Amino acid sequence: MSGTDAAGPQVLTLGETMVALRGSGPLKLGGTMQVSVAGAESNVAIGLARLGHRVRWAGAVGDDEAGQLVLRTLRAEGVDVSGASTDDSGAPTGLLMFEPRLPEVTRVHYYRAGSAGSRLRADAVERAFAAAPPRVLHLTGITPALGPEARGAAERALRLARAHGSTVCLDVNFRSRLWSAEAAAEVLSAWVPSVDVLIASEDELPLCLPDSAASLEAQAALLLKAGVGEVVVKLGAAGATAYTADGPLHAPAKAVRAVDAVGAGDAFVAGYLSALLDGEPVAGRLERAVTTGAFAVASPGDWEGAPTRAELGMLGAAPGTVVR
Repeated sequence: MSGTDAAGPQVLTLGETMVALRGSGPLKLGGTMQVSVAGAESNVAIGLARLGHRVRWAGAVGDDEAGQLVLRTLRAEGVDVSGASTDDSGAPTGLLMFEPRLPEVTRVHYYRAGSAGSRLRADAVERAFAAAPPRVLHLTGITPALGPEARGAAERALRLARAHGSTVCLDVNFRSRLWSAEAAAEVLSAWVPSVDVLIASEDELPLCLPDSAASLEAQAALLLKAGVGEVVVKLGAAGATAYTADGPLHAPAKAVRAVDAVGAGDAFVAGYLSALLDGEPVAGRLERAVTTGAFAVASPGDWEGAPTRAELGMLGAAPGTVVR
């Protein structure tokens, strides 16, 4: 990462952040809704900012009140939004609604077709890199699924990261409501040779491979052979396993009372990248990742429960502990 600017952001991420409405029950019955913002990339950005890292978010919002809410929230959380753009074509800020249907089942409804975020342009990414190349570029499989303009912006970021010596982290984050598995595989497998850290759930990993493999270990081996430095597989309640040239390393999940699983994967990524930036070995990266993931599971909301660095040790406290 010698080609990056020490004064610039440690992490640059780009993608769509939407206004999020969280219902109290089935949407067709009405009821109350809480207003916030949400987006995989900005969730990671907030998680990293709370851990003390310099993060820049380069996304696009509409020229509307919803867009102002997105930018205001990110600024308040210490995320640099100087790389963000406001769409001047009339495209609105995207919207998503969370609908709790069962104690452990939540439905998500997207209203993002034609949104400002889907029209993120490559020149916005170029400006962000020109201002100061990051140590780490964080991408997800969501952004290229939004449409050709957003896909072009993500691919331009990938090329610029390679040119500037930035580490590239890809979180697969497959969304079946945005594109098919076949379309995702075509794009993501082409990105693999440019990826340094690949993070995926067990069922997402095959999307990054041109050919299927029988076992998880075989899939990870193929990705390492293709040039990925670290393959990190999120296993939910079973923890996570990282595969590198030194072999696999597993970390069990932290035991917490689950409140809301939404955002746990993004919190995991924030923890992993935080420890990577701190120079921690793979074991330390996994440990911080499962810790930040546990904070997310134990808290309602996409990013609201993300811990600060001082709070990371709280999971070791005995039940009923009062911190004074």
